[in-house]
Amino acid sequence: MIKPISPEATSEAAKTTMEMVKKKLGRVPNMYQVMANSPAVLEAYVKFNGALSGGTLGNRMAELIALATAEANACSYCLSAHSFFGARIGLSEEQMLEGRSFYSPDEKMNAGLLFVKKMLETPKEISSADIEPLRAVGYSDGDILEIVANVIRNIFTNYINIISETEVDWPAIVKSLNVEAK
Repeated sequence: MIKPISPEATSEAAKTTMEMVKKKLGRVPNMYQVMANSPAVLEAYVKFNGALSGGTLGNRMAELIALATAEANACSYCLSAHSFFGARIGLSEEQMLEGRSFYSPDEKMNAGLLFVKKMLETPKEISSADIEPLRAVGYSDGDILEIVANVIRNIFTNYINIISETEVDWPAIVKSLNVEAK
């Protein structure tokens, strides 16, 4: 377990980053307080997250990737956080459950989620051939790179929250779908 550090008790190096998080989210969630143990990790995550939010992939696909990755890695913290954010951007409960199963009725999103599934389940088997189905449904090379970056970002937070046993401070999602990728 890695304990969180409150914004008041954090190092000077992390204070500015935590203030930015509080300004954006209205509070400093527990995950960021855990990351504050390393100001470099906290800053890297906030910058990576901010850069990806300005990408072309879109919030809906980014949240579906986050939900699928959290389900695959059995990260209850991230499942809860991204269910909250998914609902906030207009994803229905059904869409979020489908995303957690690497499925979307939207052909383009579905192709992206199938690629995410392959990345998570058989990373040693992915190749350049795996991006052809993505291109066929309209993903640009930049979009494909953003899919990969979103998976990596979410693996990063999943692992941090799992090893830290981060206390869930979002409306809790506890039910697992038992996705094969676990």
